[in-house]
Amino acid sequence: MQNRQHLETGTGTRDSTTWEFDGIRMGHAVSKFNTLTSFNASSPNTDVVRLHLGLKGNYSFHYRQLDTTFHLVGGHHNILYSKDFDMTVENRTLELETFGIQFPRETFLRFTQNANDGLKKFAAQIMNGENALLSDQWGAVDPAIQQVIGQVIHNRYAGDLLRLFLLSKSIEILVLCAESCLLAADKKETYLKTAADKEKIIAARDLVNQRVHCPPSLTEIATAVGLNEYKLKRGFKETFQTTVFGYLTAQRLLLAKRYLLDTDKTAAEIAFDLGYATPQHFNNAFKKHFGHTPDSIRSGRREA
Repeated sequence: MQNRQHLETGTGTRDSTTWEFDGIRMGHAVSKFNTLTSFNASSPNTDVVRLHLGLKGNYSFHYRQLDTTFHLVGGHHNILYSKDFDMTVENRTLELETFGIQFPRETFLRFTQNANDGLKKFAAQIMNGENALLSDQWGAVDPAIQQVIGQVIHNRYAGDLLRLFLLSKSIEILVLCAESCLLAADKKETYLKTAADKEKIIAARDLVNQRVHCPPSLTEIATAVGLNEYKLKRGFKETFQTTVFGYLTAQRLLLAKRYLLDTDKTAAEIAFDLGYATPQHFNNAFKKHFGHTPDSIRSGRREA
């Protein structure tokens, strides 16, 4: 059901984890390159619908079945269908992190038969055997999607419980990504009109992720990525549907939850490590975000 692999090549390394359940294949990979390069990937005779998410890094890929080249900045996703799959990838950063789910054609159609109009149209193309993309505008990997992916990557389940967990999370990610893609298709980009500005917003997000323990100020972020504070604030919310502060809060609490599950640190120690003024402040923020207290997470771990 779960397989981890470390691969070394002449151009770098690739660490991946794949999960297979109910005919669905889910995968997470981190590729580190020695140089900017290109490589081919193909998957013949696989009648599946692919949900592709770029979590970190910039790259381009040419999708032969759609005869289209996409230039993508880290933090994007879309849903693609073709019976065969051939692409040429060019990495534009030295590290790429991706996540993907492959749904068998009939499974995807069953999940989406009563979905919204956008998914119904996409499903109709699939039923007709057409090569298709859910949206010409790729969606952003927002905190809600990041949270579910983090739950998958760091899950502690096994056996039938793991299968049920992965099945539920695959559907949850599908719903979140489909909604995000369709919103992106209808959204007018008011503040980020160039690819360079979009890359700077992604760089701002990455800086926040790197500094969760000691968050940078808005002024620091704006200076580091080369945007004024006004465009940073507006562009960040336009991309991720939350403020810089809201994003930081979500990331800190997700990390806190991971510490509670994977370490023996007390809630007070975690609060201190993540820069909360008091354990009570941390407790209140955690309960507001997750709906339960840090102590209940720790109690649940002990019972498991």
